[in-house]
Amino acid sequence: MTLPTTTRAAVLTAHGEPLALQDLPLPAEIEPGAVLVRIACTTLCGTDIEIWEGRMTFPGMLPMVLGHEMVGEIVATGPDARDALGRPLAPGDRIGWSESTCGECHGCVVLREPVACARRGYGFLQRADVHPFATAGLSEYAYVTPGAAKLLLPAAVKDTWASMAGCAAKTVLRSFERAGRIRPGSTVVVQGAGALGIFATAVAQIAGAGQVITVGAPASRLELAARFGADAVVDFRDGPVVDQVLALTGGHGADHVFDFAGAPSVGPDAIGMAAQRGTVVIVGSTGPAGDGFPLSTIMGKELTLVGSLNGDISDYARAIDFFTAFADRYPWDDLFSAPVGLADASAKIARMHHLDEVKAVIDPRL
Repeated sequence: MTLPTTTRAAVLTAHGEPLALQDLPLPAEIEPGAVLVRIACTTLCGTDIEIWEGRMTFPGMLPMVLGHEMVGEIVATGPDARDALGRPLAPGDRIGWSESTCGECHGCVVLREPVACARRGYGFLQRADVHPFATAGLSEYAYVTPGAAKLLLPAAVKDTWASMAGCAAKTVLRSFERAGRIRPGSTVVVQGAGALGIFATAVAQIAGAGQVITVGAPASRLELAARFGADAVVDFRDGPVVDQVLALTGGHGADHVFDFAGAPSVGPDAIGMAAQRGTVVIVGSTGPAGDGFPLSTIMGKELTLVGSLNGDISDYARAIDFFTAFADRYPWDDLFSAPVGLADASAKIARMHHLDEVKAVIDPRL
């Protein structure tokens, strides 16, 4: 088989500007442990939008190919290519993959936490003008590096679901593990009505929460949250969020508050609506510092404050298992827009930026 030497990709060359369709080179040789994949599905994540906006940036990151939630079919492998569970990989296999880790640093070896890897690498953090050029989702082909944690995917899990599992779903599941046990009948508040918040709403119900309250906007997203298990929704445009949540909980507040929004007001709102001895989990605050809140409230309520950073290959595998186990529990397909090709990726990013879509789907084959 003759391997492709270039790939069409939608490249971010300047923050806030339309993506540029470019032909990028592909590596001439595939390293041991690496694979070349033809992308079948990429789902856009809130992080992609924040990078496009310039809210998440650092010097020298551009040009780059966005997209870190993707599924593809292997077209070629390097020697001894295996997935994270040691299963051999071959052309024709459908895989997803998580970030690369080094296996040698303090985070990998001592902490045994892949998310703490000092050299942790995402495909979307690879510059598009240096080797290996195309490692992310908004590309016809992607080079999956040896250190990337690959996962063979079961046929029962749809491409869109498996793509979402690569970041949004695994991030939510890790945050619930970090939060500790959701006691049956407890109250959970989910801050944010994007893909993570709506998925978290469903997870909270499945975990046994007695009352799930989703906070966000616009109305269309809150209506979707209700279809995914929200017992009540709070539109932050209708007045102080803390007052609305306290009214819904008889003044007690929430046993668990999950931040999937990252807005400046998230911190003080979370602390204010948390119940005595409640747990606040910070997941979505990736941008600039938020509004201040009194440490005395954390002390006085004896709150537990937990951070949760993305997820690793174990969380990814659990996310695939989750969609397998709960395939019929909620209308997961309602989270996703109709797929479009690379030429329409810029328009989809703009729609997500304006909150007009929850989860855009790009199929580079179209």
